Amino acid sequence: MKNEYDLPKMKSRKNPYSKYLKRQISIRIDVDTIEYFKKLAEESGMPYQNLINLYLADCAKHNKKIVFNWK
Repeated sequence: MKNEYDLPKMKSRKNPYSKYLKRQISIRIDVDTIEYFKKLAEESGMPYQNLINLYLADCAKHNKKIVFNWK
């Protein structure tokens, strides 16, 4: 390890993992929905937040659309 670093001479590069970073948000989810994912979490051994994220990521990846039927 150097005693001093000359930062202006060092080349910076973009973090290759930046596209995999997650952002913390607050959303309101129905209690029944959370309970559903918590039950799945117990069965799979994975945290329910990860399951919700995986489901939403799959929806985005496959460009799934919600069909509203307003009557």
